[in-house]
Amino acid sequence: MFGDTLSITTDREGFAKDAHPKLNYSDEEISEEEFFIRKTPLLFETGIRSRAIECFDLNYHKAFFETSGDFPFDIFAASFYLLSRYEEYLPHEKDEYGRYAHTNSIAFREGFLHIPLVNVWLQEFRKALQEKFPSIAFHRPSFKFIPTYDIDIAYAYLNKGWRRNAGGLARSLLKGDWAAARERCRVLIKRQKDPYDAYEWLDSVHLYCRMRAYYFFLAAREPHLYDRNISRNNSSFRDLIRYHANGYTIGIHPSWQSGDDAGLLEDEIDWLGDLVGKKVVYSRQHFIRFTLPETYRQLSRMGIEKEFSMGYGTINGFRASVASSFHWYDLEREEKTGLMLFPFCFMDANAFYEQKLAAREAFHELMNYYHAIKKVNGMMVTIWHNQFLAGDPQFTGWKEVYEVFLKEEVYWDM
Repeated sequence: MFGDTLSITTDREGFAKDAHPKLNYSDEEISEEEFFIRKTPLLFETGIRSRAIECFDLNYHKAFFETSGDFPFDIFAASFYLLSRYEEYLPHEKDEYGRYAHTNSIAFREGFLHIPLVNVWLQEFRKALQEKFPSIAFHRPSFKFIPTYDIDIAYAYLNKGWRRNAGGLARSLLKGDWAAARERCRVLIKRQKDPYDAYEWLDSVHLYCRMRAYYFFLAAREPHLYDRNISRNNSSFRDLIRYHANGYTIGIHPSWQSGDDAGLLEDEIDWLGDLVGKKVVYSRQHFIRFTLPETYRQLSRMGIEKEFSMGYGTINGFRASVASSFHWYDLEREEKTGLMLFPFCFMDANAFYEQKLAAREAFHELMNYYHAIKKVNGMMVTIWHNQFLAGDPQFTGWKEVYEVFLKEEVYWDM
């Protein structure tokens, strides 16, 4: 029932007599003065089982769990299925890094990975309720943009120590890559800026656009095949983290190794907290490596409160089909948790390495996500890496794309 407050009841007689706008979510209609959605089984079941999902077209987009009543499908069950990531608890194929492959998902198979479908459904549901009950007033959210950065490799050459630099120089010379060898030497003798050093430029663009950014730092105890950041014992690296902690929101970027070792994860979180003198509550997985429910349970036990990994490391789009933050629901335990998820829709590495997009094409993809999210007044979270935004010739044009995207006035009229 809708009024100044929302109440939920199983009292059929009291429900029928109530004069407030009311929603009936059950097997049968109770009164003519109600908004009726005939329920489907999902939200009334326990356990997890495979089920056939049949999509149908509705107002130029997809829906499923078709039913009868005043709304054509069970929006509650369908939204829960997508937000809970129900399909990720089922047996599935993994990608080359052992992650849930995006090709398994209903969003990819049915062609709505690029759409914040849950937000679209909610807009239509709100409209249908207001047509039935014109007196209902809804709080309408505002579009929000959150720029985030993963600092996997803080510098290309600086602060890596003589052994790593000597090894890198030798490899360049053996391959005949004279340009890389020359660049390394020029950076190390202070004749050229490190090609991964984008920090001052990011400061200036954030100041210009009046934006609050989030930085996630990889702080592995030891280097690994996928964990190649500056040693956390390096004083310049520690200073870089402290600097950003003073002006921005920072979080942990758990190493690849920590995904197999809870003790390492705890060590990384504790190290970062001790360095900056505050509790670490923000996190995003390196390589977007996580498994449900184990990874989120582990992060919660370590004190993480806000998690930014909900997206794919192989393709851009909406993994949970939503452009809003939401609480993670532990489907195995059938319980809501305090862990808040912030899904991202775009990552530069996906666009460049996986989708093979040029900078101009990536700009168009960014624009498409922006328009889709702005249309539903959602939250847009993007991931960029410092090496894409500095002076590395490999990424020529990407810094300019991002700057145009950030500085275009139309984007920041919220």
